[in-house]
Amino acid sequence: MKATVDGSGWSEDPERIRDALEANRIVFFPACPVPLPDAATLDFLRRKLPERLRLRNINFHPEAGKVSGIEADAATTLRVTDVLRSHLNDVCGFLRRVTGDLTRDARIVTCSFRPIEEKGRNLKPHASNELVHVDAGAYGATDGDRILRFFVNVHPERDRVWATRGPFEEVLDRYGSRAGLLDGTGRLCVPITKGAGDRAFSAVVSGLARLNPLATVLDSSPYDRAMRRLHNYMKDDEAFKADVAGYEEIRFPPNSAWMVFTDGVSHASLEGQFALVTTMIVRRARMRHPERSPFEVLLSRAPARAA
Repeated sequence: MKATVDGSGWSEDPERIRDALEANRIVFFPACPVPLPDAATLDFLRRKLPERLRLRNINFHPEAGKVSGIEADAATTLRVTDVLRSHLNDVCGFLRRVTGDLTRDARIVTCSFRPIEEKGRNLKPHASNELVHVDAGAYGATDGDRILRFFVNVHPERDRVWATRGPFEEVLDRYGSRAGLLDGTGRLCVPITKGAGDRAFSAVVSGLARLNPLATVLDSSPYDRAMRRLHNYMKDDEAFKADVAGYEEIRFPPNSAWMVFTDGVSHASLEGQFALVTTMIVRRARMRHPERSPFEVLLSRAPARAA
């Protein structure tokens, strides 16, 4: 599942990075390839932000130019905003260099700081990162576009530990029927393309987003609802959680980075504290191998009349 890029390999062979991403692998950098905040700033983030946390994470929303999830004075809020904005710009610049046009015109969702220890948070299942899942339904309507995330472990000493049950296609083959996406013959039994009602709703949300860009998260689509059904099944079903088919744990040391299409790779964050996470929606049309996207995998299983 993990494709390791060390030394200067990312600059010498960017095609390898793009191919690994599109093959639904985790692209791992033992040394973070983008500049990180200086030591004093990282110390500030680690020491000060957990006590000011209002939500699960602190998120910078570039379309609105502000942060959420923090209760702090104006100076602290401005400092956090500047740190996350700067990191986001560095990550986007790096991705443009190493993925070609894959991330061109991507929709940047958030750049986040995760200050809380992942292990033992006792969250409700659908909100828990400790349970293996595929990302779905949290970013508005993707309509089959891809969820790309770039992570950096900024804990000074501890690894961040992930678990995976394999890529989306394998999860679908094993559990698609139990999750209600496939029928008994392995054919798609839910719609994944928009009808007139969904298109009208998306138009309304688009109008609202011109007044408040954060309104985009209100949108949905049949594809996103199908993926959310799989996401919820993976977190709710006790038989799935007890099954070890495809299970693998991956460790990410301090100051390492990794990026992955989190809609295409099942994952859970078992342990770890202090991470920077950039999330963007990448257009499926930018892929060289769109057939590897979850949307196309689902569509390939659809009866002709249901596509």
